Amino acid sequence: MSRLSRIAAVLVLAALPITLTSTSAAARTGSAVDVALEWYDASALTVKLGGASAAATNSRVWAIGWSAATRALVRQPLAPAAYQQAALASAVHAALLDFAPPGKPQLDAVLAGTLARIPDGDAKERGIAAGKAATAALLAERAGDGLDPASIDAAYHPQPPAPGVWQPTPPANARGIQYGLRNAKPFLLASGSQFRPTPDALDSERYLRDMEEVRVYGAADSTARTPEQTAVAQFWATTPLPIFTQLLRGALEQKASWPLAARAGLVAAFHVASVDTQIATSDAKYAHVRWRPVTALRAAGYTGWTPLHETPPHPDYVSGHAAYAGAAEQILTALTGPRPARPITASSAVAPGADRTYSSWRQFTQENLDARVWSGIHTRNADDAGAQLGRRVALNSLLHLPGLLF
Repeated sequence: MSRLSRIAAVLVLAALPITLTSTSAAARTGSAVDVALEWYDASALTVKLGGASAAATNSRVWAIGWSAATRALVRQPLAPAAYQQAALASAVHAALLDFAPPGKPQLDAVLAGTLARIPDGDAKERGIAAGKAATAALLAERAGDGLDPASIDAAYHPQPPAPGVWQPTPPANARGIQYGLRNAKPFLLASGSQFRPTPDALDSERYLRDMEEVRVYGAADSTARTPEQTAVAQFWATTPLPIFTQLLRGALEQKASWPLAARAGLVAAFHVASVDTQIATSDAKYAHVRWRPVTALRAAGYTGWTPLHETPPHPDYVSGHAAYAGAAEQILTALTGPRPARPITASSAVAPGADRTYSSWRQFTQENLDARVWSGIHTRNADDAGAQLGRRVALNSLLHLPGLLF
């Protein structure tokens, strides 16, 4: 971890007026239920069952609910456990209900279960009120932020065909998606273009080398790609955020001894950085509109070349998967260390039964860098730049998160 990353982590944790050696709120009340995990699972299930078509919209509800919960907790640092648990549950419940109103019966039932375990009294009532108020305030702050699916998927009209310029890709030749995301309001970035990288020139040695790597290893009929490389590509051939949700849960579970405010802050930081990274990624994609490997290779004479996985309908540079991985890695490394206390296993919706286990946070970033090349849908430069962009955005989130939470 870089010196700046360590400073950022210290700033975030020091901003929480608590000690990280404290026992958890669940332990202090004698409860067998971990309220942080209870509401983490409620968040994950709500997003899975009632989630939006745009990943950034789903990330937004996590960011709002858990940032609001953290606000309610850090503003009352000496409050008893009854207050803390009621505040966290009420804040996240309010955010999820705003996001998915049809889920009200289920969400209300979870909230009722949480509150029933908390002793009645002034602390509990103050916690409920504080949690609701924190979410209401943050929802008001984020009103009209452009992270709704309609705004994110604003129509994009491709530029005329030219070397290096993105065009709809086969077989669907679908229009570019998520064009409007670059104009959404970030949580902590000054703008989506704050850390915008620049791609290699089309005639540069690196770009030509990268294209050859994709041609050889990313083809549907590649004989160079190993079975393990194909398995990695297949595992990540889906939206990566549900996989990162599993890994973050593992980290949260392993930090059960942390105070509730610190655990809520971990989830908040992760998803605030995720939203900002998705905005920055869209900015880079549509600022440069770099063509995809299938377009470039066919233009170079490999007319029958086909990637292992169907190319997503938006430009190559930068890789979203790699950017989101870099952001996740940076947050987890800065706040929990370079690796989990115990390896964490995650599953993929497109690779049933082929779960993968991670013993370091850097491991899943490297897999994403490789997977998108082996899938034949990104150049390695787009992957490397994406991961670095995600790390820089996440570091920015760590540096400025105290201003959001206080």
